[in-house]
Amino acid sequence: MEIKQVITNPINYLLAVLVMIFSNSCTNNVQNKEVLPSKTDSVRTIEGKPSSSFKDTIKIGFPAAVFFNTDKLQSEKYIETNGKQVFESIQHDCFYQMKYSRGILKKYYPEIKVTELINARYLRFNTANSGYIIIDLNKYDLCGMFISDGQKAPIVVDMTNVETQLGFYFSKK
Repeated sequence: MEIKQVITNPINYLLAVLVMIFSNSCTNNVQNKEVLPSKTDSVRTIEGKPSSSFKDTIKIGFPAAVFFNTDKLQSEKYIETNGKQVFESIQHDCFYQMKYSRGILKKYYPEIKVTELINARYLRFNTANSGYIIIDLNKYDLCGMFISDGQKAPIVVDMTNVETQLGFYFSKK
């Protein structure tokens, strides 16, 4: 009678069925294992920004916002290294982030002089004490934006957070 009670008890019956299923699946898994290609096999490493083909230095006064982008030769080298789709995706993001940032500058900071830069490598920001700070654009992303008030060191702006960064940087405190 004890065996009959063990089999007829629904919980024990369910456990027995599960044990048989799992033991069967483990033995079949080894035989039917299929080798799938790794997803990382097709992922390429993105190479950095190529050096500028220009050696020019642009002098920037203050207060200033400077938008920079790659020159034609840099763009071609980047495409050769990383592919056209990667480059176009980055340029798409840059275009709309710069457009949005220009709108914020025009609306809330009309006194800031905006400079568009493509064919230069260095930025020379003038400071209030007749000094200057030089920035090598080869060390930064393909595109971006610097701001300077002449008092503090110029900073590169995260254009997705441009309103907040402009507010903190140009605050009167």
